[in-house]
Amino acid sequence: MTTDQTSVVVSRVIDASAADIFNLLSNPERHHELDGSGMVVSDEKTDRITASGQVFKMNMHNEKMGDYQTENHVTGYDANKLLAWQTAPAGTEPKGWQWVWELQAEGADSTEVTLTYDWSHVTDKETLKQVSFPMVSKDDLEESLNKLAAAVSGA
Repeated sequence: MTTDQTSVVVSRVIDASAADIFNLLSNPERHHELDGSGMVVSDEKTDRITASGQVFKMNMHNEKMGDYQTENHVTGYDANKLLAWQTAPAGTEPKGWQWVWELQAEGADSTEVTLTYDWSHVTDKETLKQVSFPMVSKDDLEESLNKLAAAVSGA
């Protein structure tokens, strides 16, 4: 685990193939099952992520903002290895924070999963005033890895 001023990174080995984990991560319909922060409510009927450049919409909720939607712009896609997106309030362009899932196969049925929440590219002064980074804690990210492990195992 690493924490600095502009990102939080957590890793964990999960007893599942990289392909099975990637299959789950690339399906926005399942993201609410993986969210350790409790903010993801559901997807807005998005297709499976298959390439960089796609946008998927999520229904969100938190105490500070209430109900809202985000558009997630896929910035990294490498099947069974990498999935990344920048998040923006629906109808706006991304302001510079992103989520990165990296998968490193450790064998046929074991994968090291690294989850990075990175806000290093947020430069807009209004965004920095309005949003207290990090919005999601290290514990939330670790819980996301725990939930991913449970979901991929069928638990």
